[in-house]
This record gives sequence, C-alpha cells and structure tokens, in this order.
Amino acid sequence: MTDSATDLTAPATHPTEGTPDSPGDRSVDPELRDRALDGILLLLPRVLKCELPEVTENSCLFDEVGLTSAATLELILELEDHLDVQIDVEGIDQDDLQSVGTLAGFVAGHVIAED
Repeated sequence: MTDSATDLTAPATHPTEGTPDSPGDRSVDPELRDRALDGILLLLPRVLKCELPEVTENSCLFDEVGLTSAATLELILELEDHLDVQIDVEGIDQDDLQSVGTLAGFVAGHVIAED
C-alpha cells in the first residue's frame, strides 16, 4: 500500500481458482477467515449501495464487484465493526485485494491482538 490509501489501483490479474488466500499471508485462523468472508459478502452491497449479482469467494473485487479505493477503505472499517476486531492494514497490497477470498485471508491474518 502506498502512503495514501486512495492510491490503490485495481490488480491486473484475476485470482487463481483454488487459491483463495494471498501467498504472503501470516498464520490464518480458519474460523476468523470464514467469518471475514461471510462479513465481506454481507457488507459489500451496503458499502457499494447497490444489489450485486452473485458474488463468490473468487469474485474479483475491482473488475467484477466494482469496488473502488474509497469503498475498499469503507469496507475494511465496516468489517472491523462487524467482526469486532482491529485490522492492521499497513502491509495490504494489490494481491490482497484481488478477490473476496484474498481479502478475507488478509483480514484473518492481520488482526491486531489486544494487549
């Protein structure tokens, strides 16, 4: 991610089938990943303010779903509230935003532990 969160651009490639998580993910809690996935699917229509056609784990966030940089930030904030967690977005990059599944994997691997 660049210094400005609004500098996010759409990834150039589609996610590979069968690889829902980003290659560089930290250790991912499968239960939290499933909750994040469900939350993303629930929150996307609200964040984008429209009904969406069928969105799956492999749906490309920018090309298929229509997510924008601003909507990405809103989605992450809404997801933090929905999951009642804080997400460390310092290391997020385009690969983490390729699909619904890669974002869920990123979220599950980047929750900030409370002291």
